[in-house]
Amino acid sequence: MSDTKQPVIIYGAEWCPPCHVTKDYLTKHGIEYDYRNIEENEQYMQEAAEKSGANAIPVIDINGTIIVGFDRPKIDAALGL
Repeated sequence: MSDTKQPVIIYGAEWCPPCHVTKDYLTKHGIEYDYRNIEENEQYMQEAAEKSGANAIPVIDINGTIIVGFDRPKIDAALGL
């Protein structure tokens, strides 16, 4: 894994199983992230929709690379794992 700190943002909701899978996966790999609950802050919901062009979660922003849903190959590629 690269030593470069990647700014990672996860937009999600507590009721979303793929959101929990994403957080657990990043934690397992020692990747810090900023979790933004779209149900607690409407601005986060708008940011997620603007970044992804979709109405689905999780929306994962890895240093500007946007991934919708838990897509391990895309996450690994964006993180350089």
